[in-house]
Amino acid sequence: MENTSPTPDLPTVRLIPKAEARAIRHGFPWVYANELVTDRRTRNLTPGTLARLEDAGRQAMGVVTVNPGSKIICRMLDQNPDAVIDQAWFVAKFQRALAHRARLYDAPFYRLIHAEADGLPGVIVDRFGDVAVVQPNAAWADMLIEPLVAALVDVTGVTTVIMNGTGRARTLEGLEERTDVLTGNAPAGPIPVPMNGAVYMADVMGGQKTGLFFDQRPNHAFAAGLSRGARVLDMFSHVGGFGLAALAGGAASVLAVDGSAPALDLAGQGADAMGVADRFETRKGDAFDVLTALADEGAQFDVIICDPPAFAPSRNALEAGLRAYERIARLAAPLVADGGYLGLCSCSHAADLAKFRNASARGIGRAGRRGQIIHTGFAGPDHPLMPHLAESGYLKAVFFRL
Repeated sequence: MENTSPTPDLPTVRLIPKAEARAIRHGFPWVYANELVTDRRTRNLTPGTLARLEDAGRQAMGVVTVNPGSKIICRMLDQNPDAVIDQAWFVAKFQRALAHRARLYDAPFYRLIHAEADGLPGVIVDRFGDVAVVQPNAAWADMLIEPLVAALVDVTGVTTVIMNGTGRARTLEGLEERTDVLTGNAPAGPIPVPMNGAVYMADVMGGQKTGLFFDQRPNHAFAAGLSRGARVLDMFSHVGGFGLAALAGGAASVLAVDGSAPALDLAGQGADAMGVADRFETRKGDAFDVLTALADEGAQFDVIICDPPAFAPSRNALEAGLRAYERIARLAAPLVADGGYLGLCSCSHAADLAKFRNASARGIGRAGRRGQIIHTGFAGPDHPLMPHLAESGYLKAVFFRL
């Protein structure tokens, strides 16, 4: 089960003289392909191989994982060059992560591992009670999945571990897509998840990502506080994120819109479990089309939340993504009653807060409305932000009063 290869056996990889060695020593976790000496030996390393990183002067910097086929050719695992990356090493990582979440939450529903920010580059672990869903989005984690899972079970006591190996990040690493039950048995149905007084149904086997987005928890709570007695529109609802929170906060009615019928069905099951199905409606359709149709119908809402997928998943997509965020704001703003609230969200790390906020404000202005920013929200504290890595702070939520 354990990978206990002594560190002296590790191959060595070396930075070129112009590489930013100091940034890596101070905590930046990545080495880009153009910063490493890529001789034939390095290029022939199997993706996910552990290696010792040296600077251009041959000073040891730590243990890294190497993927010669990736733009991020090395990821720092441990700044101790003598570290042994085995089950005990994973146990220490999980213990540290769990201590933080146990202090934050009184129920075991949270993101347990947030990749680089929790010291496991490219690895996501979301916990749903006795079930954990692991996303090994880097080649090294695929190679060491056995000691990783053994440590996870040891530290948390979960009885089921599911590997969700799907998504763009794995494709960039050259990894195949697959979903497996690694430990225990697949749940018989969706898992009820209590959050902010609402109940969400997480499909951990077939849903998006790990089955539920824990990152919006504090923003759900803020929106719920605006929603007492309100008519609420939850765009890009997924399994009812903002809508069910609004109902828990006393909303008069919620319309949840999403392009996925299975996601809306799970949202309806959540409303049933909460006993609020009489105040909850769903509509399946393309968000831009539905917003246009609602305007034609003369619909008005007191609170509208738009939480789209990443319109700008990379720098290349930034300008098109910002135009899409602007368009969402332009279409949603006319549907907000005077004095009502519009919450706009972005999970695109390529669009920083200032760019996203400006695009949103432009869209509101182009709709002939004026808004005050009343709140800016980010991911919850179970999604820690690594100060050296802007990508770990991807989520933004900006609330306007119109």
